[in-house]
Amino acid sequence: MKTYDIIGVGNALVDQEFKVTDEFLARHNIEKSIMTLLDEAQQQLLLAELHKEFTLEKRVGGGSAANSLVAFSQFGGKAFYCCKVANDDDGNFYQQDLDRAGVSTHLVKQNNDGHTGKCVVMVTPDAERTMCTFLGITIDFSTEELEPEVVADSKYLYVEGYLATSEIARAAVREAREVAEQNQTKIALTFSDSSMVKYFKEGLDEFLTPGVDILFCNQEEAEIYTGKEGIEPAMEALLQFARQVVITRGKNGALIGTKERRIQVPGFKVQAIDTNGAGDMFAGAYLFGISQGLTPAQAGTLASRSAAEVVSNYGPRLSIAQQQAILAELNLVEELAAS
Repeated sequence: MKTYDIIGVGNALVDQEFKVTDEFLARHNIEKSIMTLLDEAQQQLLLAELHKEFTLEKRVGGGSAANSLVAFSQFGGKAFYCCKVANDDDGNFYQQDLDRAGVSTHLVKQNNDGHTGKCVVMVTPDAERTMCTFLGITIDFSTEELEPEVVADSKYLYVEGYLATSEIARAAVREAREVAEQNQTKIALTFSDSSMVKYFKEGLDEFLTPGVDILFCNQEEAEIYTGKEGIEPAMEALLQFARQVVITRGKNGALIGTKERRIQVPGFKVQAIDTNGAGDMFAGAYLFGISQGLTPAQAGTLASRSAAEVVSNYGPRLSIAQQQAILAELNLVEELAAS
């Protein structure tokens, strides 16, 4: 019996979220709907411009895998996160944020000078999120921050695609994979963002070698990565690398595929105001469901409903009460208790 349901490896970022206009993005030559890496000086200049015109809406812990693990934990699963923060205000905030969500870490053992990573999230009126990230100390995430014994003691290892940008982070993922494979820990990967597929495909190729148990991506990422047009040809191509592929489709739900079958997951109609964190929520909810014995169709429905709820709120996360209400709405509380 393993202690943890899931261990994640990824970036530790504190999100600062603003409502902005398309004109602001165009004026500052910011590519819409993707994540762009900045150095600290560039991000500070951007923040100065944002504060001239807009109000800071929310400050919250972020990072792709972290968002997924927070969702996983708040549904009731046991989650552990490997990441890197500095001894600064943002680092303390980040650690406390994970503690409140019930995600275990060994951050108290870290003693790092420098700056914790920050992500500026800009949401336009069409609910699209655009991110400009200064990685800070998380760019040096390495095997030093990895907890191999926890990888061995977890049902799932979850890897975020953003780590493909760093050679030393890729080395940490290689080690984590080796430990997982030696200890029957299943491996799940998310592409995280279309920018990773466009500009860091070789790193993602490495993460997918020799294969993973579950791959998460949206349709755009699937088509760019495979060079195939259409969800079904892209699905077929991705199934060369994963036993199960989950392709999200926004308001249209998702398609879950294995070599034997396809499962159409319905979408849920909501008033979208912020798409930040939708994919992270989907992955966290899906992995929770699968790890607790739900069928792929049930886990997919839970994930789709949860992602719909998160886009109808500002920020990448929901409260524990919101998540537990979703379980009750879908009549999953008793089924999970019996599993």
